Amino acid sequence: MFIISIHYTAPLEEMDKHIPEHVKFLDRYYEKNIFMASGRKVPRTGGAILAIASSIEAIEKIILEDPFHKLKLAEYTITEFIPTKFHSGLEGILG
Repeated sequence: MFIISIHYTAPLEEMDKHIPEHVKFLDRYYEKNIFMASGRKVPRTGGAILAIASSIEAIEKIILEDPFHKLKLAEYTITEFIPTKFHSGLEGILG
């Protein structure tokens, strides 16, 4: 499992122009059952995505498709972790 942390490097006004394209990118990977959750950071300095993939290289490849990355509007940090404890309702995903 991976946490993708997104840090905006452009003003919010510029980011807002590209939100619809970014949402399409997110939707594509929700449909593939790779993205599990996503949202804005508070304060709004970026966002975070919770993803399940076979490798960090797979996540790096996916990030290349994000309009924020293509337009150099954000920086990304990927953290891999192994869930060892989780809510029982998530057993099918994490167990």
